[in-house]
Amino acid sequence: MLQLQINGNKIFAPLKNKELIKTPEEEIRQKYIIKLVNSYGYSLDQMDQEVKLTSSKRGTGRASADIVVWRSKEDKKKGKNPIIVIECKAEYIDIKSEDYYQGQNYARFANSPFFVTTNEKETKVFKVNLDVTPKTLSDEILDIPNAKEANNDDKIKKLLAQTKAFERDEFSKLLFQCHNVIRNNDKLSPEAAFDEISKILFMKIRYERNPDEENIFTLKQFEKQEANYEKNIRPVNIKRNGPKDDIPYMDYWFELTKDEFEEDELFDRNEKIKIKEASFKDIVRKLQKYNLSTTNDDVKGIAFEEFLGGTFRGELGQFFTPRTIVDFMVDVLDPQEDEVMCDPCCGSGGFLIKAFEYVRDKIEQDIKAEKDKVNLAFDESSIGKSEIELEKLKEVSNTIIQKLGYETQIRKSSEQEIAKEKSKFISRLEKLSASCVFGTDANPRMARTAKMNMIMHGDGHGGVHHRDGLLNINGIFENRFDVILTNPPFGARVEKSLLITKADQITDENRIAKYKKMYGAKVYDKAMEQLLFDEETTKGKPVLDTLYIGKEGLSGLTEVLFIERCINLLKPGGRLGIVLPEGVLNTQNLAKVRQYFESVAKLILIVSIPQDVFMKSGATVKSSLLFMKKFTQNETDLWKQYEDEAITVVSAKYEEELKDIEHQLTLRGKNAASTIVKKELRARKKKITEDIEIEVRQIVKEKFDYEIPIATVEKAGISSTGTSIDNELEDVILPQYVPYRKQNELWKELKPIFKYKWDTKTGRTERKKNNLEPILMEW
Repeated sequence: MLQLQINGNKIFAPLKNKELIKTPEEEIRQKYIIKLVNSYGYSLDQMDQEVKLTSSKRGTGRASADIVVWRSKEDKKKGKNPIIVIECKAEYIDIKSEDYYQGQNYARFANSPFFVTTNEKETKVFKVNLDVTPKTLSDEILDIPNAKEANNDDKIKKLLAQTKAFERDEFSKLLFQCHNVIRNNDKLSPEAAFDEISKILFMKIRYERNPDEENIFTLKQFEKQEANYEKNIRPVNIKRNGPKDDIPYMDYWFELTKDEFEEDELFDRNEKIKIKEASFKDIVRKLQKYNLSTTNDDVKGIAFEEFLGGTFRGELGQFFTPRTIVDFMVDVLDPQEDEVMCDPCCGSGGFLIKAFEYVRDKIEQDIKAEKDKVNLAFDESSIGKSEIELEKLKEVSNTIIQKLGYETQIRKSSEQEIAKEKSKFISRLEKLSASCVFGTDANPRMARTAKMNMIMHGDGHGGVHHRDGLLNINGIFENRFDVILTNPPFGARVEKSLLITKADQITDENRIAKYKKMYGAKVYDKAMEQLLFDEETTKGKPVLDTLYIGKEGLSGLTEVLFIERCINLLKPGGRLGIVLPEGVLNTQNLAKVRQYFESVAKLILIVSIPQDVFMKSGATVKSSLLFMKKFTQNETDLWKQYEDEAITVVSAKYEEELKDIEHQLTLRGKNAASTIVKKELRARKKKITEDIEIEVRQIVKEKFDYEIPIATVEKAGISSTGTSIDNELEDVILPQYVPYRKQNELWKELKPIFKYKWDTKTGRTERKKNNLEPILMEW
């Protein structure tokens, strides 16, 4: 077994047969060489390090490949093409595939089919396509061949075919296998079996975020720790705390996990593992292939969604909005960095995940462009430099690239630290994850599922809560959001008898103090006024009374109440995308509801979608996608001005008649009108009041006039059976709508402006955001 040899600030390089300076990158290189020997079976005499692939001293060709592997030592001696080219990065450098065009170019120069980039904690393997242009990324695949496979063309071909899509399918199949283990061994329902898998996945995530020894939560590692627990921990716990701590290691591990995720309220304090230990260990063994902290978000996220879709059918299908609808709605509203987003009926988290990924992609593209500037600047500086000067340039360049890479990492800062963003460096991705994504769901299983789903897709789960979406909680309160995307429950009613109770209150003093620091004590206290209740009866006002529509008795339908709730949650000028049954838009009994919404928000797009879209999830109601923009303060003032002016004009028209009616109704004695006449007078008064209201509304709408885009699509990307079909939403509507809304400035875009400044001698890097003072990019 080859072993790592470190002597002070020196590290032994077996391929060079001498000690080298122990830089972070050199240490990663030597560790990977050891892995190639010990794990893949390659010999040192079929490898080399720092191999120059061209004689150029500029650009891609001037640098060398960190490690090169040949099929055999004979191939190396004969100067044949290598099979693997490896580029090593220091552990602190975030692995992003777009950073490695240069390394893949090395592999193309060498005609090598495999290219690897690693920083030890994360390794990416690419299939090198020699036919594509140098600036096109090759496909990411699962692994390189071992020494035996390196000379087997069929094995090589198979490995090159195992792309990320293959890995997604494998992971998805594994999750279904785990689900079947529980259903067969423990006889739980599909939903209950899913709950147990969720527990194990969170246990696995907890370990792999802070591994003790192995980086992956394996069965071997679990059993090793289990033996230590039974010998050294369990007896002490029993002696100290009695029979309640006389639990197997599986349950002890779950208790630690509940503590780790206590802030997220994932599990009830009394929740237990409900499967046999044999089932638990079988699932750990099946999942041990994947490290959930480092597996690509696309792989584990999409695989998890496929698993969810296959597990929750029938009654729970309501919690899943088809991806084609989600994608379109997010694309229409185009959320920007620093905008705060919410889904008060988040289900499995589809809208929140898409919005998170949408903004994350913008950040990553921005940082990629900045890294390209650094590479270009240092490439131009390299002309005519000596080898020593080139190495120094490369070191400084790597330092700057590393610091720019901080922007796309999540360091898990506290909410208080994130609130100090103006004076402390917080990465752009962490800001997005920790303070820009919020959601609630009234179903505890779905709230937990949304959190897990978001972790699988790259995080942002901290703002998701188990909560009735009509009620306020951490950060989810009035005038807070720039963008809301949601698919509320259809057809249900909120009854007047549903009251706010003590259970709806947050009572944890530490959490309350934290929220007050985050949002300001006055703002938070004002938001919590919605949940006030009588201390003696512990009963509060009806939930319906928290909304104008409910309080006025206009409607108790959940889909209608959630329109108002969403508008209330939006900041002035904020925008909403919501899935609704078409009846909300055209039935006569909801006319007054629509009139109210017209007085507080603009309709910016209505799209009628085919009934087929939701049939697979069990819904049979024909739906539309409604997009609205809450009035800005100017628009609110303008509407009120038009309304006051119209009331003055129209009321004057009926003033004399109304006075006469009032006079006749007040007469007494022999001059009093008969009962029949009084009834007619009251009917006429009511009719005049209604006419005034209609005429006022007509005048206001004529003055406050704007175009409302309306579209109908026949195909929305998914058939009634769930298969993929043409998608007019993305292919027809979106290409027309985006230019239209930009040309007509339907909403004001507020994109933060980031500028980076770096020192080409020291690597010191600063970020300036908007008009704030520059911040040194250091962790």
